[in-house]
Amino acid sequence: MVSKFKQVLNSGKFVVTSEVAPPKGTNIEKMHHHIDLLKDKVDAINITDHQSSVMRFPSIGGCLAIKERGGEPILQMTCRDRNRLALEAELLFAY
Repeated sequence: MVSKFKQVLNSGKFVVTSEVAPPKGTNIEKMHHHIDLLKDKVDAINITDHQSSVMRFPSIGGCLAIKERGGEPILQMTCRDRNRLALEAELLFAY
């Protein structure tokens, strides 16, 4: 199944994305609120990965929340503080 985001990218149209920062803890109500505000206005939503080098709710968890709420996620992964094995494991989980 081709994603809506991929279809927009292939169409040649102007693509609009937005970014949501996960919380520093486990209360994701505010993140859900931001997802609900954006999901019908943008082509995809990017979830930052440990923004400003601070431990936050995981990017992959934010992507799951976006999908559950009907949006199109863009997974962001930083190499900072992860070795190759950790990056590969997270990519495998995302798949």
